Amino acid sequence: MREEVLQQLLEINARFYEEFGASFAATRRRIQPGMRGLLARLPDEGCWLDLGCGSGALAAAWQAAGRKSEYAGLDFSTSLLAEARAAAPGISFVQADLCDPGWLDRLPRRAYAGILAFAVLHHLPGADLRLRILRQVRSLLPPGGWFVHSVWQFQHSPRLLMRTQPWGAVGLAEEDVEPGDTLLDWRSVLPDQPTRVGLRYVHLFSRAGLGVLAEQSGFAVRETFESDGTTGNLGLYQVWQAV
Repeated sequence: MREEVLQQLLEINARFYEEFGASFAATRRRIQPGMRGLLARLPDEGCWLDLGCGSGALAAAWQAAGRKSEYAGLDFSTSLLAEARAAAPGISFVQADLCDPGWLDRLPRRAYAGILAFAVLHHLPGADLRLRILRQVRSLLPPGGWFVHSVWQFQHSPRLLMRTQPWGAVGLAEEDVEPGDTLLDWRSVLPDQPTRVGLRYVHLFSRAGLGVLAEQSGFAVRETFESDGTTGNLGLYQVWQAV
């Protein structure tokens, strides 16, 4: 992927979360069922880092569960981090952008028992960028450490498929992006406010593609399952272990 295209896709998502952060947070007050199930059985020791922590729903659930392990959240969005700090007082949050090669330098520590990234990887454009970030994630974990993540499987939702937009809407063509790259709209519908429409870049992963990424970045896939949405399959969850 050309650098200028990658930067344009990143800007699309950055603009979306800064403009629609509050509206988006209003739809994410509770964690997804897949996350809830994992929270109940994740190892409860050491410090866990949540990449793309968003509005703090998981941080609040972590506190409410009375877990002994430490939680730290990271996100690039100023508005979402403000929501997170209000939702989970006392939790440590860091503002950093995973797409910045120096994001590791913003962390208060360089070793974690586990790292979480729910609904994050599909917003990272370009195979090379995803691999670089995942190798950085691996560098923060000891052998046997855990990386737990989820990606959207929006192909299972007719409603979401109807929101697919042509790349021409942002001045790009199909040949500019990679297979699986998609432009989706998102509608903010709040009481007493006009409906607003934003655009987001999303990458659709296959299980095979995720398996290749895991191997290339120093992980083994230990578990895969689907959850979330009315059909129970809008999220693809995986548990990777550092090797």
